[in-house]
Amino acid sequence: MDNKVQELIKFVVESFAEKKSEIEYVVEEKENVIEVTVLLDSSDMGKVIGKQGKIAKSLRTLVSASTPRDSKRYVVEIKEKA
Repeated sequence: MDNKVQELIKFVVESFAEKKSEIEYVVEEKENVIEVTVLLDSSDMGKVIGKQGKIAKSLRTLVSASTPRDSKRYVVEIKEKA
């Protein structure tokens, strides 16, 4: 991940996750969206998503606020590693 918004996602996720070495980031660029899928160990899912999804929602708010107006919109998905 090279972009500042992607670095922000990485920083927030790794602040809450315990198994940092297990985290994978999959970045997919589509027409007008950049999709960032965060794959976590099952034990970190609750910690990163937070109670009632508050951390995940805050992360998405931070990402949309820090995305430059003229760039593609970011979509953050948090999933459990298979």
